[in-house]
This record gives sequence, C-alpha cells and structure tokens, in this order.
Amino acid sequence: QVQLVEAGGGLVQAGGSLRLSCAASGSIFSINGMEWDRQAPGKQRELVAGITSTGSTKYADSVKGRFTISRDNAKNTMYLQMNSLEPDDTAVYYCHAAVLVTERHEYSYWGQGTQVAVSS
Repeated sequence: QVQLVEAGGGLVQAGGSLRLSCAASGSIFSINGMEWDRQAPGKQRELVAGITSTGSTKYADSVKGRFTISRDNAKNTMYLQMNSLEPDDTAVYYCHAAVLVTERHEYSYWGQGTQVAVSS
C-alpha cells in the first residue's frame, strides 16, 4: 500500500504565499511523474503543475510565474510553492503520483486533498 499525505493548505489573503507538501510512504520502489491538481467548487478538477522523476516541469497557464513545483526524491516528497495567490486559486489541492511498487508495476495514487482559500 502507498499513501500520499498533503499538508500546508490554509487561509491566506490575496498576494500571500503558501507552500504545499505531499509525502509518499509505503511500498515504494520509485516514483515517476508527480503532479498537483485542484478542484474549485462547481468546477472540474484541473492540472496545476507536474514534475517528472528527472525534474522536468509543466504548469497551467494560470499559475505560470507564480507557482513552483519541486520534489525531493530521497524523501519521496513533492512541494508546491504558491506566491502571489489570487482568489481564483481557492480550491482543494490534490497530490497525484505514478508509483512503481516493484520494478515493473506502476500504480496511480491520490492524496486526500488540502484546502487552499484566498481572500480578497
């Protein structure tokens, strides 16, 4: 079994910053791609940012220049530094990882989500 646990959400004023973390634990051989998604009330879940095992990154246009995704492979942990937060960033943020539980078997796992609320 593999667990992903997010932390770092909260309430912040517009223009503020938050840092999310996602720690993976359990039967992990290695972790391939990881990403942060978010879902705002009444909206579909959307990709925020992704990072490969070698550190290549991608971002949604709406967060480019404000958010930075990173990971520490030794700790099986991913981060999302969120700066210049806007009310439209309010959502539940989910961690997603493609985890190799053996050399040949990869499974997709999700965290439970962490709430980010940005007040105007």
